[in-house]
Amino acid sequence: MTKSIAFTEYGSADVLRVVDTDVPEPGPGQVRITVRTAGVNPLDSKIRAGYMEQVFPVDFPHVAGLEAAGVVEALGEGVEGLAVGDDVFGQTTTGAYAERALAEVAKVALKPGTLSWEQAAALPVAAETAYRALDMLTVQPGETLLIHGAAGGVGTVAVQFAVARGVKVVGTASEANHEHLRALGAVPVAYGDGLVERVRAAAPQGIDAALDAAGRGDALQASVELTGGTERVLSIADAPGAGKLGVRFTSGAEGYYGEPAFAEALALFAADKLTIAVHEVFPLEAAADAQRASEAGHLTGKIVLRVSEGV
Repeated sequence: MTKSIAFTEYGSADVLRVVDTDVPEPGPGQVRITVRTAGVNPLDSKIRAGYMEQVFPVDFPHVAGLEAAGVVEALGEGVEGLAVGDDVFGQTTTGAYAERALAEVAKVALKPGTLSWEQAAALPVAAETAYRALDMLTVQPGETLLIHGAAGGVGTVAVQFAVARGVKVVGTASEANHEHLRALGAVPVAYGDGLVERVRAAAPQGIDAALDAAGRGDALQASVELTGGTERVLSIADAPGAGKLGVRFTSGAEGYYGEPAFAEALALFAADKLTIAVHEVFPLEAAADAQRASEAGHLTGKIVLRVSEGV
């Protein structure tokens, strides 16, 4: 048996429990990893609450979590390019809030020694989502991109991907995170009343595209106004709002961008051009508190769970 964090019904973070589950066996093209750290994403809370039931249906009990970093413990049939003992990070097939998890070989990458376990767990979903969003928005060098929720896990990586591609970035965030955004190369603006006017003052040349990674307030309506239409506005956080306005929403069904996203992230990290911000680290047993903190927002980077002792 292996220790996991699971829920047997939809609800608040209170439904999360420490449980013993069977050790999963890797199938063809899969590896089993001993999890060192796991990332906590806003989507984790939405799945747990039942908001994503139509898109991400689950069977109970359901082990939470989407991404992890750890050590390869077992190989499934046909696995090439990885060996038992390799340090890896990526998206998991089984829940990541667990001592052991399965992952598709195509959705993991080797973890360089310079990348901490906490950073490695914070990277997979953020990098893949940021890469996918920029691709869907067809952001080009010299353009100006507005990112809502720019200081969060996805936002922080999206800012740096865009800046590295020669894009000017304006990012919304709370005042406490403005210096963080400046350090990443973005022009920070506060959200709330008067947002459109503040963005126009920060980007008098205009906004070419907008990414909503916040899912709050009037971000999408403001984005449509600032870009002059819905064509180059994309949300990863507000499906209902996107539907009402005719704005695209991406959940990953459009295709998986893990391999190029991880390659770009690791290349930037090696060149000291990517900061992987970790907001706070919680022990596995405090997963409910970690999700509450994620739901409260105002994060600088990603919340991470420490699963194995000694990490």
